[in-house]
Amino acid sequence: MRVSRAQAEANREAVINAASRLFREHGFDGIGLKDLMKGAGLTQGAFYKQFASKDDLAALASRRALESATRRWSTAAADTSDPLEAVMAFYLSKDHRGEKAEGCPLVALGADAARQSREVRRPFEDGIRAHFEVLDELMGDANTAGPSDKAIAILSLMVGAVTLSRIIEDESLSQGVLDAASGEVRRIANRDDVA
Repeated sequence: MRVSRAQAEANREAVINAASRLFREHGFDGIGLKDLMKGAGLTQGAFYKQFASKDDLAALASRRALESATRRWSTAAADTSDPLEAVMAFYLSKDHRGEKAEGCPLVALGADAARQSREVRRPFEDGIRAHFEVLDELMGDANTAGPSDKAIAILSLMVGAVTLSRIIEDESLSQGVLDAASGEVRRIANRDDVA
């Protein structure tokens, strides 16, 4: 059965969206094409009509996930008197720690992405740069030529803290990692006075 171009594009978007969630939940190598396509409500046979390879899909799904993560930061920062504090409170929260399929792709897939092809790694580098840019804007350092040392340190600290907190089974220690990171982010951003 032939599908219209509009339906084919809708199917492609459904696969990218499903893969964005499923890769974060299972890793790039932890889920096969059959289950990725099933997650989008399609059969595996439709895959090669839409994508050149699994790497092609992984790159598109990663870009989608990272763009979504950047939008979530912007949403958290909107309509607040202290946008950096709002982003930090969202990112270093128990709720975000538990969001495996919808959470930060840097946390869910960062180490995995480092072992992937250049095609898959590229959206991660672009996403990291976008996160640095958002952090610099939130700290008022947006006029620098590249990412500030503060933005680099803060993103590294927050990604590492959420990663560690997801690994640790002891709830108290896991929360302690997030809380300690919050304090250090404030210190780095020179916001020791913010509680």
